[in-house]
Amino acid sequence: MTYELEEVKKIRKKLGMTQTELAGRAGVSQSLIAKIESGRIDPTYTKTRKIFAALSDLEKKEEVKAEQLMTKRIVSIGSSTPMKEAISKMKKYEISQLPVIDGNKLVGLVSESTILNALLDSRASRVRDIMQEAPPIVSKTTSISVVSNLLKHFPLVVVSEGGKLAGLITKSDLLGKLYRE
Repeated sequence: MTYELEEVKKIRKKLGMTQTELAGRAGVSQSLIAKIESGRIDPTYTKTRKIFAALSDLEKKEEVKAEQLMTKRIVSIGSSTPMKEAISKMKKYEISQLPVIDGNKLVGLVSESTILNALLDSRASRVRDIMQEAPPIVSKTTSISVVSNLLKHFPLVVVSEGGKLAGLITKSDLLGKLYRE
């Protein structure tokens, strides 16, 4: 991430840090931070780099990860399940999509849209006949920005840990997290 000197104060405050704390992390004096924030000094390239490196590290630590967004309970369905059962499960849990899992493997996704299309075309009786491709799988440490970009193209993202499915993230989960902050 690139920063401008004028942004140091705003970023520092966003991270909830004092000038002294930032100075300590960057290995510079608090008075230098104060002078930069007030626009009274043009610091050396080396000192500027130290400050920006400290801010960048702190922002990375502060960034929300997939683990903090995900819903741990995975409501899923098997590919050989009748479509009627998928509809019942969606109603019961008040959800709009279900990951399709056979054994421990994510094989696809069924959503309200795919079911509606199948019912309107009066085709298919099993989930395997109508399921979409499997949604993307990310690790628990994937950043919110990556998850957000994936959710622009997929209705949900699956989170895994050590090769096992650990949770799901939907647009609703993302909105809930962003709206609270």
